[in-house]
Amino acid sequence: MPHPVRWIGRLISWTESIFLDDKASKNHQRLGGFVFWIAVMVGVISATLFVTGLAFHISSLLADLVIIWLAYSTLAVRSLHRESQCVMNALNKGMLDLARQRLARIVSRDTEQLNEKEIIRAVIETVAENISDGIVAPLVYLSLGGLLGGIIYKAVNTMDSMVGYLNDRYRYFGWFAAKADDVVNWVPARLTGVLLVIAARLLKFDWRRAWYVMRRDARKMKSPNAGYPESSAAGALGIQLGGTNWYFGHPVTKPTLGNQGTELTYATYKSMIRLLYLCSVLTFLVAFGIRYLLCRS
Repeated sequence: MPHPVRWIGRLISWTESIFLDDKASKNHQRLGGFVFWIAVMVGVISATLFVTGLAFHISSLLADLVIIWLAYSTLAVRSLHRESQCVMNALNKGMLDLARQRLARIVSRDTEQLNEKEIIRAVIETVAENISDGIVAPLVYLSLGGLLGGIIYKAVNTMDSMVGYLNDRYRYFGWFAAKADDVVNWVPARLTGVLLVIAARLLKFDWRRAWYVMRRDARKMKSPNAGYPESSAAGALGIQLGGTNWYFGHPVTKPTLGNQGTELTYATYKSMIRLLYLCSVLTFLVAFGIRYLLCRS
């Protein structure tokens, strides 16, 4: 059935078509981006309240099912594994072009010229970063604010993924969406880094190196948040992430995270997936604890 996040994406695209004027001045584009962000948030919150309210009006059981479905849709554990696995399956079969096409569905970088090692690096980087965006952060906000908290976070994160780029089209229009996403992910990103260290310890990976690399390299990134899960994962797996990527035809050199060591292979990816699932379990326990404390107070 239609995924709620896709409907959020459609709302974002429709609202962008109203407020984006790429020929306007920088200040007008910034103002348009701010109004656009507010309009999307009002739309998402209103739609969520309408759908759940209508369900409650019909049946409390139906309302429970709707709330469970909407809350579930904010999480990306299985989809993150499935989409990354599709890339790796194509790569294992020697179908490099297909692997590049599938990778383009889950990363924003240009993929047309990537070799095998660069594809694996891109997959591991996006899995590591999206443990924060697609699992830890939604669960934290669901535990703090219920369904509405999770949906609001997903709308903020989706807007950033669609318009939060430093290219000619979105450099000024998407500034507020990017900053808002930085704010809401500040705590979850750091929590993700710590949970990945704990997961590494439980899986008998090098958790000491994961902790050391995270503390050393996380703040190298221009993004205030992305470095924490990526550097923690790099340390746990004994690999190096980062380097030069291409975005919209332009090279962007990012700091390296971790130390050169283990070669990037399918086995490295499988270890990353083990970290993904164990970190998801640990996050659930954290979220359960938050919710328990809130209900007790």
